[in-house]
Amino acid sequence: MDLLRNRRKQAASTEPSIEPSLDVTSLPSISGSMSPPEPWEEVDISSTDYARRRRELMEMMADLRSMGADALIALPSVVVIGGQSAGKSSLVEAVSGINVPRDSGTCTRCPMECNMSSHAKSWSCTITLRIGFDSNGLDLQKPTNVLFGPTITDRSEFEVWLRRAQAAILNPNVASSTFHAKTVEELKNIKNTLKFSRNVVCVSIEDPDATDLSFYDLPGLIQNEEPEAVALVKNLAEHYIEKKNTIILTTIPMSDDMENQQSMSLARAADPNGKRTIGVLTKPDTLGTGAINQRRKWVEIIEGRSEEHTLMHGFYCVRLPDDSERAQRLSRAESQRRAAEYFDTTSPWKDVTERHRFGIPGFVSDISRLLIQLIEETLPCLREDVDTLLAKCTKDFDELPPPLENDPQIEVLGRVNTFCDDFKSFVNGSHEDKSLAQQNRALYAIFKRNIRGTAPDFRPFNDPKGYVPLDDTEGNMTLTERDPGVKVMGIYDIRRVIQEAIGWELPNNVPYQAKANLITQFTKLWVVPSERCLAGVNNVLDQVVDTLISTHFGRFKVLEEYFGNLIRIQVDICRARAKDAVKTALDLETIPHYTQNTHYLQTLRGKWLAHYKTVRSRPALYMAPMAPIRKKHKSSKISDAPSRLAPEDECDDPPPPKDSPSFDKPKSSSIYSGFGGLIETKEGTETKEAPKAKALRALAEAGYAGLQVSDLARLLPPDSFEEELVVMADVRAYFHVAYKRIIDHIPFTIEHALHHALAKQLSQSLLTSLLTDAASGPNFSERMKELVSEDASIAQRRLMLSTRKERLLNIRRRLMTFSNST
Repeated sequence: MDLLRNRRKQAASTEPSIEPSLDVTSLPSISGSMSPPEPWEEVDISSTDYARRRRELMEMMADLRSMGADALIALPSVVVIGGQSAGKSSLVEAVSGINVPRDSGTCTRCPMECNMSSHAKSWSCTITLRIGFDSNGLDLQKPTNVLFGPTITDRSEFEVWLRRAQAAILNPNVASSTFHAKTVEELKNIKNTLKFSRNVVCVSIEDPDATDLSFYDLPGLIQNEEPEAVALVKNLAEHYIEKKNTIILTTIPMSDDMENQQSMSLARAADPNGKRTIGVLTKPDTLGTGAINQRRKWVEIIEGRSEEHTLMHGFYCVRLPDDSERAQRLSRAESQRRAAEYFDTTSPWKDVTERHRFGIPGFVSDISRLLIQLIEETLPCLREDVDTLLAKCTKDFDELPPPLENDPQIEVLGRVNTFCDDFKSFVNGSHEDKSLAQQNRALYAIFKRNIRGTAPDFRPFNDPKGYVPLDDTEGNMTLTERDPGVKVMGIYDIRRVIQEAIGWELPNNVPYQAKANLITQFTKLWVVPSERCLAGVNNVLDQVVDTLISTHFGRFKVLEEYFGNLIRIQVDICRARAKDAVKTALDLETIPHYTQNTHYLQTLRGKWLAHYKTVRSRPALYMAPMAPIRKKHKSSKISDAPSRLAPEDECDDPPPPKDSPSFDKPKSSSIYSGFGGLIETKEGTETKEAPKAKALRALAEAGYAGLQVSDLARLLPPDSFEEELVVMADVRAYFHVAYKRIIDHIPFTIEHALHHALAKQLSQSLLTSLLTDAASGPNFSERMKELVSEDASIAQRRLMLSTRKERLLNIRRRLMTFSNST
């Protein structure tokens, strides 16, 4: 015992200083927290402030884990990993003072959490099963802690009780109490439901000779098992060691090369910089006296001189009892004495200066203080993490719809009424969301442009394609979007139409049928734009209706599906009626061709007739430009030809031309074309009177006052194609009358036959269908309750968040209780 006491003093005096860090991924210094009393001081260490605080911290961590906190926040912990035959079980026994099961193959089939406390007067142990996962390995909403068996006061009984607890974990569908009386042989013969489990056997040890410490012992890493079992054990180890507040203890047998240890590979992957990994070298006594190179290599690793294997907290070397010593059931003190004697008398270990790196006592003491300091430094972060999770959980919970409190019938009828009211406001444009009105207005504008593009393309020439289109009477616009069904028609094309329509008319009478045939050519082109417009409006309506259904009924899936189907039936009915109404509106434009807007028709007819005559009298001005490039001469009159393109949105006919200016008050700043007015030469010089203006003035002096430039075309000599020009003018004038009528009529028809009709009939049809359906069933109130039955996923999520919130509040309360007590 004197030898062991001297070893402890040496370990304390040569203890290294570890750099502290605020980064939880790098472990803090052992000396950064409240320092424990020196081992050789004659004091009762269990009564010191350090021991009291250490005990309270350990108890708090155990409480937090029992609450399932480790599934929510990264609690500081120590995890022991290692491969089979690496000495991991022997290390756990040496640290905890308990015997764990030992059989051929894998013995540990689930994690074991070991909590050691030194404040008791005598040894005792309790075992608890922490069930946090179902039989499929999925997280439970709230972990349960099941006390397994009585308090154990005889160390020799611990191993069989641990076997029983592990069997209960591996057979989750069997009551845990069933295993309390099982013998070791019976346990070995049980065919377990699971090969491995993520549920935990929690062992709480009260031992006056122990050091306050808490750690997880994981199943040993395996190679010669089924691939599924190998992967499960590996994944379990990775899950535990990936957390940044976890100290990784990896057991490495010195009888094998470091590079062959899977536990080191996993530790490097989780902790690449080696800031929270500690290597525990086992089985030094298996190195023969001839293994000089191997021993020298291990010494370099222990002393931290190895460039290949460097860890921030270094490596410890332990000698653990062999099979014969375990059979002797040596006491913990005797085992540690023999290990100390081995390291102090065996080369090359006895020559290593850092003596605290050898043996269990120094190793356990360092790990305990390292864990305590890590807990102390991470407490503020743990509180912040809990507050953050609690705030998010509360936010998510508040965002869920509250449980139904109203009477189901009131709830259903109220939602139907608010849906119908909202839809009416969408249709009327009074809702804050103007999407229905705005999108439909855009569709109607496109419809207007498309109808404008069906205007007849009359060009009063023998070869019409050699001239520019005449799309207004001023020559200022050319349509940029023309319906492909519109044909270019010249003077001979119109004559042919007239001749084909001649019946028994008297001479000098143009058949009305000729004009009707030309009108039909553009009215039949209105069908496609109208159908396209209606389809676009239907799409917008579907989007709005779907959104409103989801908004008003989406909370209850049964209700949403029920009324969604009823609403869409009504939409389809109104959609079919709107389609028929649009067809009727288009049919009105076929026969007869009629208008009471005769003044507008006659005015347009006169303008177009004058324009066509003028154009025929000056064909050079309207010739199509030569391809590919037309060069302009400064003095060329072609530059005044009406060949400018209209803007994209200029789809209506231009306003009527203004009267010609009076020559009594000429404007020197105005420039008129060759059609009349003044032509300015240079500023300050005389203005020259334009020919047409001069003609108008002369006619006025002759008593023909009030004439306009457009009237001068009547003075032109008779045209041999006068009839054809009149037909062109009549048809073109009627197009503008019908165009202005149809671009309003179709949108009005759609709005009233579709939107307003649907808004008007929706409430009555829905309520009638609801009452008819409910009355046909055996129980009206049950049908209403069924419609507003909550979606199972929402109820499940509310329960999950409620349970999570309760857990977080308990965790926060426990953290705050510790903070207040200290």
